[in-house]
Amino acid sequence: MHDQPAMDPTAAANASRHFGPRFLKIYDPVVLGFYCRFVWRCPTPRIVQHYGRHLRRRHLDVGPGTGYFLERAQLPDDATVLLLDPNPAALAHASRRLAYLRPSVLQADVCQPLPLNERFDSIALNYVLHCLPGPMARKAAAIRNVAAVLEPDGVLFGATVLGAPELHTWLSRAALGENNRRGVFDNLSDTEGALRAALTDSFADVTIEIVGSVAVFTAEEPRQAFGGPARLGHH
Repeated sequence: MHDQPAMDPTAAANASRHFGPRFLKIYDPVVLGFYCRFVWRCPTPRIVQHYGRHLRRRHLDVGPGTGYFLERAQLPDDATVLLLDPNPAALAHASRRLAYLRPSVLQADVCQPLPLNERFDSIALNYVLHCLPGPMARKAAAIRNVAAVLEPDGVLFGATVLGAPELHTWLSRAALGENNRRGVFDNLSDTEGALRAALTDSFADVTIEIVGSVAVFTAEEPRQAFGGPARLGHH
């Protein structure tokens, strides 16, 4: 178990402050049910399918939310799971839900180098990037940090709501503006091109599919692996 002490507020921690115990209780029906289908127009089963296609034996889930996706995905029988989030409420909620998987937990900020020695076969960065402080060039630090703990033949996958106006309806534009105004999102300048550039900076093989106003992505062949293993240590 990776138990870490409480830390000073950082970029990812500030983004996650909205996800308290009360909100986590209604997150599935409100966000994954209504918003994903009718506002962002990327039905949640599409992301469950994406999870199931890319999950591997040693898995790191960054920003696991309520644990909904891991609960519904088909994990390998011998899988090990690490849940990473700066928010202790989210970690507690997801780890209770996924207790049958015996997940480890790590309270950490993905915008900072990760205090891990091990590497992972798959890493999920699902509905995280749109919450991190922008612009996308700044969010690229999170992508670099997860790439550094991915096996050379591993896969990063996830989804993020983009801010590009042409992807939005009147309803999603209103929701996008409100979420940015409240500080839940910081993604008004996030485009497919900016996301691709951030992913390509750390990975040689990048695939992005636009579903509604959501970019569903995979990234393989981490570039740091070409120059040898990253040097990591526990903080």
